[in-house]
Order: sequence, then C-alpha cells, then structure tokens
Amino acid sequence: MDSASAKPRRGRPRKNLRGDTRARIADAAAAEFADKGYDATSIRAIARRAGVDSALVHHYFDTKAALFADVVKLPVRPDRIVRQALEAPIERLGESIARTVLTAWENPKVKPVGVTVLRSAIGGSAAGGLIRQFLLRELMSAIADKLEHSGVPHVEAALRAELVLTQVAGVLIMRHVLGADPVASMPVDDVITRIAPALQLHIDGLA
Repeated sequence: MDSASAKPRRGRPRKNLRGDTRARIADAAAAEFADKGYDATSIRAIARRAGVDSALVHHYFDTKAALFADVVKLPVRPDRIVRQALEAPIERLGESIARTVLTAWENPKVKPVGVTVLRSAIGGSAAGGLIRQFLLRELMSAIADKLEHSGVPHVEAALRAELVLTQVAGVLIMRHVLGADPVASMPVDDVITRIAPALQLHIDGLA
C-alpha cells in the first residue's frame, strides 16, 4: 500500500480519534452559540474554533440545527417534525401542520421535552433566547420557504409563517404547558379539526 492510499479521507478522522473530535466540535459549537447566538453562528466558525475542517463538522452533525439539538440535548427535533408536515401540498398545508405537530406532542416521550423547550423559549434566560432563535430560524423559515416556492412574496411569506407559528404555539401552550381546559382535555383530533382551518387561512393570506 503506497503512502497516498494510506492517508485517511478528508473530512473523516481516524477511528480512534472520532470520539474526541466529535466532542471537540460540540464544545466549540456550544461556545459559538453562547457568544454569537443561533442566527449568527456558522458551521465555518464552529469548525475554526474546533480546529477542524467544515466538512468534518457536517460529517458528524449534518446541519447547524442538528448540532444545536445535540448541544442543548434535544432528544426530539421540532425542525424535522415541521419539515415532515411541509411535504403536503399548499392547499392542505394547514391540516398537515396541525396534525403532524399536535399528534407528535401526544407522544409521551415527546411531550416532556416539548414542554421544556416551550418554557425555555418564553423565558428570559440566555438558553431561552438561543432556543427562540433556533425555533424561529428553523421552523418559521421552513414554512416561509414553502410559501415562497408557491409564489408568495418574501415579506408576505414570512408574515404568514409567523402567524401560523403563533397559532400552533398558542394551542401547545394552552394544552400542554398551562393545561387549560377545555383545550387540554379535548381529543387531539377535535383540536386538529378546529385549528387546521385557522392555519390554512394564514397560509392562504388575505383574499
């Protein structure tokens, strides 16, 4: 075997170094998020702080959202839940978002984490600020992108996406954080039936 073939591939560390490298990247990411916030942190800056190539960061964590979820120990990914809902056609998007998100929260493994995330997001702590940035960037931008691809202008798409999130977050807070009846005790399908048209109204915009 020649020296060229013996070299490890770019972006992949030797097997015995992988645990240390992954931990170093996670530590660097935590420091970058704390210093700059979620929006201003880049994969390149994390790689630079960790002393590795950007490709190596992507090898371990794929996206900034995945890296953030790892750093703050989120066992569920709200960005993935919403992106799954966005696979529906635009005319059924309200029902898809309502059903996907509200059904996911009925999972006993998801609900405790979701409640913690929501409480952090509406709190005044530094961690809560990071989570707010994460949710707004990864959730609102995903919905807005879907609307833009259907022909909605950028600013209007962002407004509609934010209004959708206000409706969803309000229902989740009332149902799971505050436990306010009758919303808290209604069957989830009944909640979906009532909230889906409101979401679709925001998605469609003013006539």
